[in-house]
Amino acid sequence: MKKLKGKTVAEQRWVLRQLKDPYVKASHVQNFRCRSAFKLLEIDDKFRLLQPGHSVVDCGAAPGAWSQVAVQRVNSVGTDPELRRGTVVGIDLLNIPPLEGAHFLSSHDVTHPATHAKLLDLLPNGQAHVILSDMAPNASGFREMDHEKLITMCFSLIDLAEMILQPGGSLVCKYWDGGLTHKLQEKLSNVFGSVRTFKPHASRKDSAEKYLLARMYRKPVK
Repeated sequence: MKKLKGKTVAEQRWVLRQLKDPYVKASHVQNFRCRSAFKLLEIDDKFRLLQPGHSVVDCGAAPGAWSQVAVQRVNSVGTDPELRRGTVVGIDLLNIPPLEGAHFLSSHDVTHPATHAKLLDLLPNGQAHVILSDMAPNASGFREMDHEKLITMCFSLIDLAEMILQPGGSLVCKYWDGGLTHKLQEKLSNVFGSVRTFKPHASRKDSAEKYLLARMYRKPVK
C-alpha cells in the first residue's frame, strides 16, 4: 500500500495492474528489463525467426527487453561456442542502458540517413536477417490519430528493409488496429512472401496492439 500513497487514481490503477500482472513478476524473476520480452519470446517460439548467427535490428529498443531476447536467441555473446555468433543492434530516440552482446544507437532516429549509415557499418555485410519493432508513438488519447502515427512508423520500416534486410529476411512490427491497417498489410505483401497478424498472450487483452509478421523478403524491382 505504500506504493499507492500520494498517487492519483489513475496512477494507483496502473500500480495495482502492475502488481497483479504475472508477466511483470516473471520479468523480474528472469531479469528481463520489462514484460514486453515475453511478447517476443512467444513470437519467436512460434515462428522461429531468431537463429544463432543471425543479425537483428531492434527498432524502438528502449529499455532493451527485446534486445535481451535477441541476444540470447542469436548467440551474440557467444554463450554457446559451438553455435554461430549473431549480431544485435538496437535503435531508439531514448537512452538504452548498455547490454552485453548488443550495439545500441541511443538518441537515434530510425528514419535518419546518419542512422542508416551506422547500421550499414555495424551489420555484417551491411545486412540484417530480421528487423524487429515494438516502437510506438506517445499516446495522445485520440485513437485514430495514434493509429495513423504508428502506421507511418511501420511504413518507415519497409523503407529501412529496402536498405538493410537481406532477401528471405523477416520483419516484425507492432501496430494498433484501425482504418489504415489494410494499406500497411498491402504494402508488406508487395515485398514479402508471407504476411500474417499475431497477438501474443503477453499482450494485455484490453490493448489494441497486434503484431504483423512478414517473412520471405524480396527487394522491390526498380
